[in-house]
Amino acid sequence: MKKSALQQARAAYRPQMPIVLTGAVKVVEGKPTQSVADQEAIKQLFPNTYGLPEITFEKVSVSEPSKPINVGVILSGGQAPGGHNVISGLFDGIKTINKDSRLYGFLMGPGGLVDHKYKELTADIIDEYRNTGGFDIIGSGRTKLETKEQFDKGLEILRELDIKALVIIGGDDSNTNAAILAEYYKAIDAGVQVIGVPKTIDGDLKNEVIETSFGFDTATKVYSEVIGNIQRDCNSAKKYWHFIKLMGRSASHIALECALQCQPNICIISEEVEAKNMTLDQVVDEIAQAVADRAAQGDNYGVVLIPEGLIEFIPAVKALIAELNDLLAAKADEFAALAPKDQRQWVIEHLSEENAKTYASLPEGVARQLTLDRDPHGNVQVSLIETEKLLSEMVGKRLKEMAEAGKYNGKYSTMHHFFGYEGRCADPSNFDANYCYGLGFTAACLIAAGVTGYMSSLRNLTFAPVNWVAGGIPITMMMNMERRHGEMKPVIQKALVDLDGAPFRKFVKEREGWKKNTCYTYPGPIQYFGPAEVADQPSMTLVYEQKNRKY
Repeated sequence: MKKSALQQARAAYRPQMPIVLTGAVKVVEGKPTQSVADQEAIKQLFPNTYGLPEITFEKVSVSEPSKPINVGVILSGGQAPGGHNVISGLFDGIKTINKDSRLYGFLMGPGGLVDHKYKELTADIIDEYRNTGGFDIIGSGRTKLETKEQFDKGLEILRELDIKALVIIGGDDSNTNAAILAEYYKAIDAGVQVIGVPKTIDGDLKNEVIETSFGFDTATKVYSEVIGNIQRDCNSAKKYWHFIKLMGRSASHIALECALQCQPNICIISEEVEAKNMTLDQVVDEIAQAVADRAAQGDNYGVVLIPEGLIEFIPAVKALIAELNDLLAAKADEFAALAPKDQRQWVIEHLSEENAKTYASLPEGVARQLTLDRDPHGNVQVSLIETEKLLSEMVGKRLKEMAEAGKYNGKYSTMHHFFGYEGRCADPSNFDANYCYGLGFTAACLIAAGVTGYMSSLRNLTFAPVNWVAGGIPITMMMNMERRHGEMKPVIQKALVDLDGAPFRKFVKEREGWKKNTCYTYPGPIQYFGPAEVADQPSMTLVYEQKNRKY
C-alpha cells in the first residue's frame, strides 16, 4: 500500500508517555467508591464489582517476572481518532509484561466476540496502524452486549483462545456493557477480566476522574479548521448566513469547543436552551435579531453553530420525544403496519394532549423524522433531523415579519452544512496520539494488576504527558439509572455542558461581541510538527476546565 509523505512521517512518531509507565509499577488503592446516583439500585445490580477503590500506579525499581497473558480487544460504537494508538499501547503494554503475551482483535465490534470472528494482532500489523486515524485495523460495530446468551457465547471463544482479559474501547453505552460483562464473568468465576477505555468525540464521557474522552481533541480541531475556512469565505463574499450543524446529540461540548476556537457570530448551547426553558420560537427570535442587528450595520452575513441534539433539549420537544420513544417501543409493529400517510394522525391520537399539540405544530418533514427508525438504543435518530435547515427557514420567515413591521432591512441568503463523519477518523492530534497510547498501556497495567470492571484513566492532562497520572476507575462509580426502551436501566451518566463551568463562562463573556461584530479566528489544520504551543496544545475546553482560569 502506497503511503503519503504525512503517513510516513506519522509512522515514525513516538508517543510521549507518563513517566510512571516507563518502568515497573505498583498499585496504590484509594478509598472505596460509590455510583454517582441511585446507589442502592446500582449496588444490587453489581454486587461483585460495586464499591471498588480508585487505583493509581506508582513506579518501582524492580519488577517481578510475569507469565504471558492473552488479551482480546474490541472497538465498539462510532469511530474516534486515536483508537489505533489505544491498541498499539495495549499491545506494547502486554509485551512489556511478557514478550510471549498475545493480542486478539475481535472483528467489527462486539458482534465479533459473539460470532467468534477475530484475528491475532502481531507486531507487523500493529506497526502499520500506529498514529493513524480510523478503526480499520479490526473494524467497529454497535452490537450491544446485554444478554446471558451473548456473554456465554463470547466466553466460548475466550476460553478457546485462552484469553484472560478483554478490553472494550467505547463510549458510555459500550462501557456500560463492559461493566455488565465484568459483573457477569466475575459472578460465574469465568476468570476473564474486563477493562474499558473512554472513547467518544462527543465529549460526554467525562467526569471528575475521566478528564476527557479520546478523539474529542482531534475531531474538534478538524471541525474548527473547516468552520474557520467557512468563516473566511463568509467574510470574503459577505452575502451568506452559514448554518452549521455539529455532532453532539446528548451534549454540546463539540459546539462549545468549536465556538471557543473560531468565535462565530452565534453558537447555540442545548443545555442553556433547556435550563432557560426556551421554546423553538425563542431560539429563532434570538438568531433573527442577530441577523437584523448585523444587517443594520451593513453586514448581511454570519455563521451559526448548532449542536445536532438541540431539538431534544427544547423542553416541549424533549417531552414529546420521550413519550414517542416509549410509544414506538411498545407499539412498533402496529406503527410499522400503517401506511405512511396514516402514521402522523396515528401518532397524534396515541400521544398525551400536550405532546400531541407539540407534534401537530411541527412541520411535516420534521414530525416525520421524529418517527423514523430508531437507533440501537431505541431513541430518535437526531442526526437525521435537519435542524440547521429548520432553523434557517424559520429565521427567514421571522425576518419577513420583522421587515413588514419595519424592524429589518437587509438581505438574507443561507448555506447549510453538517460536520459529522469528517472528524471521526482523522489522524489523531499529538494530544490524542499520546493520550490514546497511554490509555492502552494503562489498560495493560490494569490487566497485570488483576482487576476487572475498571476503566483506564489518565489525569493531569493539561500538563506535559510525562506528568500524567495513570490508573483505573471502577466503571460502576460513573453509573446511574435511566429509562431505556421503556425500562429503567443502569448506564454511565452522560456529562453535559456545565453552565457554571469555566469554558461556558468564557463563552458567555465573549459571545455578545461575536454576535454583532466579525471576530472570526482561523485555527487552520492540525499541526503535527513544530513548537509545542502549536503542535501539542490540548482542547480549549480542557484547558479552561483544568486550569480554572478567571476571566
